[in-house]
Amino acid sequence: MKHQIANYVRAGYSGLYIVSHEEQRVEKEMLAVATETKFKLYWWSITEGIMNQAGESEVADSNDPFTMLDSLPKLGEKTIILLRDFHLMLADVNPLMFRKLRDQLAIGKNSNRVIVIVGCQLKLPPELEKEITVIEHRLPNREQLHVILQTIAKENGVVLNGHTDEVLDAAGGLTSTEAENAYALSIIEAKDVLPAIVAREKSNTVKKNGLLEIVTDKITLDDIGGLEILKADLNMKRNLFSKAAREYGLPTPRGQLYCGQAGTGKSLCAKACASVFGLPLLKLEAGKIFGSLVGESERNWRTAFATAKAVAPCVLWIDEVDGLFAGSESSGKTDGGTTARVIKAILQDMQFNGENIFFVFTANDIDGLPDPLIDRLDVWSVDLPNQAEREAILKIQIEKYGRKAKGFDLPEIAAALEGFSGRQIEQVWIKAMTVAFNAKREPSMKDAVTVAKTFVPTSVLMADVIEKRRKRLANRAMSASAPEEIKRGGRKLAA
Repeated sequence: MKHQIANYVRAGYSGLYIVSHEEQRVEKEMLAVATETKFKLYWWSITEGIMNQAGESEVADSNDPFTMLDSLPKLGEKTIILLRDFHLMLADVNPLMFRKLRDQLAIGKNSNRVIVIVGCQLKLPPELEKEITVIEHRLPNREQLHVILQTIAKENGVVLNGHTDEVLDAAGGLTSTEAENAYALSIIEAKDVLPAIVAREKSNTVKKNGLLEIVTDKITLDDIGGLEILKADLNMKRNLFSKAAREYGLPTPRGQLYCGQAGTGKSLCAKACASVFGLPLLKLEAGKIFGSLVGESERNWRTAFATAKAVAPCVLWIDEVDGLFAGSESSGKTDGGTTARVIKAILQDMQFNGENIFFVFTANDIDGLPDPLIDRLDVWSVDLPNQAEREAILKIQIEKYGRKAKGFDLPEIAAALEGFSGRQIEQVWIKAMTVAFNAKREPSMKDAVTVAKTFVPTSVLMADVIEKRRKRLANRAMSASAPEEIKRGGRKLAA
């Protein structure tokens, strides 16, 4: 990052916008850039005005942003001025502010003067988009997080007891301040820096941006009934994020799209991927990407993806993706091209920056999903469970709620549940338990069969949608389920 910024300074870029929550870290890097390029560095804030590197006021009464802009020529040539919180002043439409800034940017190109705006959000009006270069400041890498960990441990007399790698895994995706806070809290709570505490704090931090969620559900493939072909595929790939796989030369495995009927286990499969690979799972609901302000949607994706890259290796689950891509074709007419730009950013990041990220998309329909996305993924069709799968789901649900499945005639109950989704089967069993609970006894097979008759199966409730979806997925997706075994009766020959 420092090298990139230094090149911009040498090349005469007069306006830079660094998007970061880490003002102090950015300022340290800018100090290093100024030293490398032999430029003088100044800071400005609305509380202190223009300050030099010694922390002294350089221009009197320059707190006002207009006065500051008018005062820039006084700083001379080969100068960098870093503007704190100035992005907030660009959020309001102020023609005079925009004009003054554009004038100073034009002058700066001929006098080696660089204006650097530092802000936690990108608030750049259209009038300045072509004048200022935006730089996404990366979150600290593993090495930088390690330095912070060693420093805080040494300062507090803590000996790191052999779990440094796990701590650094847990801290990935945090800013330097957030990591330092998490390490410090762990020392207070446990007299040690523990991965579990750091991971807990990271989960709380990630939630704050309202985009990503760290999913902590411990779902394994054994918790999913049926879908044997998909499960076998995931099992085959389970070691592809290992050091041995990297040394062998294997790339990050292709992501997957789970598409099909509602309530059939698509979300469970996404969650199970984290257990298969032993990686953290980040969930992004596609609808949360879009914002009302200009550039907000693209920024939301950049923020979410930057966090995923910092956490990587990880599983990034984008849920309800069919809703995200639905408006892509008409984007230019309906939303000024926002949807199209977001989709382009996602596809580019998947192709060029997706190393160590296993992408999982879940959707009900494949229609509307762009061909470039489908081409980057293994597409799986997840349908209503067959007889064998219904038996497997029943067994899982019965044992999940504290009973032994061997005491029930699973084939008979499963036969009564034909056309039911996995989600409905769980609800049938819960209702059967409720009936038995009210009767003050244990649930029976008869309870389950009787309750099943009170439900409308998904196959009936959504018959038209299901058939249309099956036709759309035919020859476009791999079946997640093994073919149902055809049971044939015996044959008796006449003497």
